[in-house]
Amino acid sequence: MHSLTRHWTRRAFVIATGAAALAPWAARAQQPKKVARIGVLVTTSFFLPRFEAFRGGLRDLGYVEGKHVFFEFRHAEGKFERLPDLAAELARSKVDLIFTASAEAVLAARKATRTIPIVFGTVQDPLASGIVESLARPGGNATGLSAIAPDLGRKRLELLRETIPGLSRVAFFWSPLGAGSTASAREMQTAAQALGLQLQSREVRDLRQFEGELETALRERAEALITAPDPLINFQQQRMVDFAERNRLPAMYAAPEFVESGGLMTYAPSYGDMWRRAATYADKILKGARPADLPVEQPTKFELVVNLKAARAIGLRVPQSVLVRADRVIE
Repeated sequence: MHSLTRHWTRRAFVIATGAAALAPWAARAQQPKKVARIGVLVTTSFFLPRFEAFRGGLRDLGYVEGKHVFFEFRHAEGKFERLPDLAAELARSKVDLIFTASAEAVLAARKATRTIPIVFGTVQDPLASGIVESLARPGGNATGLSAIAPDLGRKRLELLRETIPGLSRVAFFWSPLGAGSTASAREMQTAAQALGLQLQSREVRDLRQFEGELETALRERAEALITAPDPLINFQQQRMVDFAERNRLPAMYAAPEFVESGGLMTYAPSYGDMWRRAATYADKILKGARPADLPVEQPTKFELVVNLKAARAIGLRVPQSVLVRADRVIE
């Protein structure tokens, strides 16, 4: 999956997703009378493999690509300043629905249109980001799935501490530019204090700053790393993984893609499950439901993934108590 994520260009992505029709109907639900056009707005290539879960969800609901639905893609290629223009392009093209992920992309889409429905497969905290009025009644034209869950930050820190006996200093990488990220950082700081850990806040505001923050973590003698679920951090996936291995630092990541590309471990919502569930929102809206009336869902399925090859590379023995709870172990 990582190779696909790194090398899938925008042109190749458009060609691939617009090619052959999907498999025959898996369900005989009544489809919209006209062919639906769904605009897809992504911030970075990190999100592209997850799109297959959304497309698979539509297939399970009986949608055949080319017959019942077409996708029109816009890819910011990691340049977040491009999101408003790309969202405006989709709005002008009069798509029937915009599907996206990340608060930044949703906010750009909402600025471009208040009438075209927006479905998000993942937003860390849509309430704190100002995307919805409430989780139960979103209001406006956007709804979908939130990645926020009670005590998720604490659970990640607990697993990291259990994996590394005597752990005291953890460097936390996050971007204060992300919508709702400040609240998430405060929650992580509170969890660290409750667990008796020193959390070193490493704020990343742009890509040029990234290397300096990594070096600062070393100078401050961080014993482990933990990352926030932020698009800017995700965009530096391989740099983070390579840095941790090179400096023999255990790391807890906010998404399984990091672990699949060589990182140590992750505990996170099942993003594939969330993006598949997002297809049900698209289906309901295309059949006449209003986004304002569809409650935002919170994650119900979580996954602990451990990479034993990465553990061996940094000389770490992962305790059996952690391995037996893992949903997936990469050998």
